[in-house]
Amino acid sequence: MTDSAIRDEIDLTDCDREPIHVPQAVQPHGFLLVLDPEAQVVLKGAGPIEGLTGRDGWLDRPVADLLGDSVARRVRDMARLEDKGFCGRWRAANGLEYDVVVHYATPSMSGEAPRVVVEVEQSSQQSRPGVELIARLDAAGADMERAGTLQGVSDQAAEAFRKLTGFDRVMIYRFLDDEAGQVVAEARGNGASSFLNHHFPATDIPRQARALYLRNPVRVIPDSHYTPQPLRPVDPDEPPLDMSDAGLRSVSPVHLQYLRNMGVRASASVSIIVDDALWGLVACHSAAPQLMPYEIRVACTTLARNLARQLKAKADAELYRERVRLRRLEDELVARLPAEAALDEALAARSAQLMELVDADGLALIGDGRVVRFGHTPPEEGVARLGAWLEGLPGLRPVSSSALSSILPEAEAWRAHGSGLLAVRLTGRAPVSILWFRSEIVETVRWAGNPETAVKSGASGALNPRASFEEWSQTVSGRARRWSAAAVESAARLRDALADFAAVSQLRSLNQSLQTRLNERDLRLEQQQYLMREVNHRVQNSLTLVSSFLGLQARDQADGPAAVALQEARRRVRAVSTVHSRLYRGDNTTTIDLSRYIGELVTDLGGSMGPDWAAAIQTDLAPVCVDAGRAVTLGLILTELIINAQKYAYDGQPGPLFITLAEADDQLRLTVADDGKGGHQAGKGFGSMMIRSLVGQLDGQLAYRDRKPGLEVTLKARIDPLA
Repeated sequence: MTDSAIRDEIDLTDCDREPIHVPQAVQPHGFLLVLDPEAQVVLKGAGPIEGLTGRDGWLDRPVADLLGDSVARRVRDMARLEDKGFCGRWRAANGLEYDVVVHYATPSMSGEAPRVVVEVEQSSQQSRPGVELIARLDAAGADMERAGTLQGVSDQAAEAFRKLTGFDRVMIYRFLDDEAGQVVAEARGNGASSFLNHHFPATDIPRQARALYLRNPVRVIPDSHYTPQPLRPVDPDEPPLDMSDAGLRSVSPVHLQYLRNMGVRASASVSIIVDDALWGLVACHSAAPQLMPYEIRVACTTLARNLARQLKAKADAELYRERVRLRRLEDELVARLPAEAALDEALAARSAQLMELVDADGLALIGDGRVVRFGHTPPEEGVARLGAWLEGLPGLRPVSSSALSSILPEAEAWRAHGSGLLAVRLTGRAPVSILWFRSEIVETVRWAGNPETAVKSGASGALNPRASFEEWSQTVSGRARRWSAAAVESAARLRDALADFAAVSQLRSLNQSLQTRLNERDLRLEQQQYLMREVNHRVQNSLTLVSSFLGLQARDQADGPAAVALQEARRRVRAVSTVHSRLYRGDNTTTIDLSRYIGELVTDLGGSMGPDWAAAIQTDLAPVCVDAGRAVTLGLILTELIINAQKYAYDGQPGPLFITLAEADDQLRLTVADDGKGGHQAGKGFGSMMIRSLVGQLDGQLAYRDRKPGLEVTLKARIDPLA
């Protein structure tokens, strides 16, 4: 049978299952009345009602008959407003004053109205001004606020509670992670024994008792030797009254015996609640009976809330300072990682800073099948086993333990240097695991009695409280210093920062590879451009040579038709040569500025036709950029149009020529106009056929207009052939 199954079979007298919130009895230092909320008559009662009220017949009587009209009116008003708390003071038949407190008990039966519960308990019999309590609370709060540490706050609080309550011994009792408790501060009067730094097992304060401490922050037992006063009358068919909020509620017989075994006659507990969780208790003990009247209970509640705020503030301040320190170390560590190395190698170079970050005794890095260790760590095979174990865990949260063998039994073999483990794992293309270790600390824990005898069952199955509170020491092994919340958070942040660092390093590597390829491409382009320039240079030289040969050949033919044909051929060659000259000299080898190209071409043609022709040619050229291939075609068309005008407009004699270049939307307009005799439109000769072919290559249109006198020829073509 499993341990949980065995626990389930324990009798209902088990401490954790004892119904302590419904004892159906009260302590005898006062009495309790249960009222109908509408009629305000007494339905039930407990305690010395007859002796304190002087009335034997109290059942089904109005509360005014027992407590007087003044108190009854206040009870009725509070019930109408659903208010609770202090109702007033009432003088009993014994001549003493009693505090009247009102609260409500919700019945377990659905549909029923809450019962009004009136508690009447003995007051301090002192007329203590409220300002006195406020002043004492203010002074205690100031002392706690001036304390610089959590321990200082606890010490000041213990002394303040002892002065406020007058109990012999006041302890600040803190719950630990395993639900056991430890006395972290103490204030004692003369003769009181000390429990400072002693541990108490979790069974001393069962779970349902802790739940009541959250709901009702003060519990008082003026005399642990009291005899419980049952709730009357007893109706077995009626559900029990929930007495969770009752200050007079009788406590568990097990706890009463516990106190008697401890030598405690009077006890009070005040809850310390931080962030809606039970942080601990203010435990007050006296060797003699002692009351804690309502006004002191309210003051203790206020002081405990102030203590809780100071504990939270000090803890938050310490945590903030630690977080700031760790953030600085994280930033420095990541900033100094060598970017060119693999991540595990980069981390290995900063092993000392990594251990300092979380105050570890040892460090291990697992990456790419390698295990690298620094400081005090388990052996390499142990680290490798832990790495495989981490890899199999779900999620990416840090793994932390101060008692590793408790969650991984085989780690018992490495507890000397591996009792504490904090680990993170980075996934990705090159996974890396970082494992921080803390060595075992053999600790001697002082218990207030042997914790193994904390719960004992009698022959009937009922629980008996432990009887011994003699100091009992226990040697605890297999544990290391606890990892703080700030250290675990720092490990998680470091993992995220390293993931970003790895991603950036990978991106940087890719960028370097890409840059290398770009540099290689640029080198090849530069080589190609050099070759292109060399080819253009040679083509330019060849065209110049052909032009020179044609010129020499034309001079040998005198003025015959052959000479004219050779000169025309020479001009066509020079039109092509001019484009190549622009390509050779310019940085841009793909586009040509037509205005500059045509200007140079016209100047060159004018020079070849003579100075008179050069002076007669006028240009108006807008800057238009076109592809180099289209520029050659446009240059040849312009050359043919100029040759035609020279031959037919003026019969070879110099005359005005007007050349314009304009851009309209995505088209260019090239116009050649003269003032000659006109009529020299496209014919059937070689020049005309060439013009038609070239215009077709441009997918353009050629238009002739009679200027009277003269002729105007306009070429329209797209600037970009793909537009």
